Amino acid sequence: MREDGKIDYVELAGTDAESAKAFYGQAFGWTFKDYGPTYVAWEGAGLDGGVQTDPTERSKAPLVILYAHDLEAMQARIEAAGGQIAQPIYSFPGGRRFHFHDPAGNELAVWSEG
Repeated sequence: MREDGKIDYVELAGTDAESAKAFYGQAFGWTFKDYGPTYVAWEGAGLDGGVQTDPTERSKAPLVILYAHDLEAMQARIEAAGGQIAQPIYSFPGGRRFHFHDPAGNELAVWSEG
C-alpha cells in the first residue's frame, strides 16, 4: 500500500527508450511497459521507476518521486516547510504530479493516482 511522503518511484533520464530497455533488461533482468514513444516504466527492480527520453521533460539527475493521497495538501506542506514548487500540478498517464526543490536545490516530485 502506498503511503504519504514515502519514496515510491525513481525516474532516470535517457536518450533512447529502446537502448535503456536493452541495457537494464540484459544487465538486471528488468521488464518494461511503454507509455508512448518517450517514456518506459520498469518492473522487477525492487522499486518502481522509469526512463524519460523526451529532452524537454527529462531531468538532469535521477528524480526521486514521493507519493501523496492528497496532492494539494502535500504541496501545501512542502511549501510551508520551505520547499519551492518547480512544476505545478499536472496530469500524466496514470495520475497527477508536481515537482519541487528542497532548500538545498534538489529536485523531487510527488505523485497521486487520479
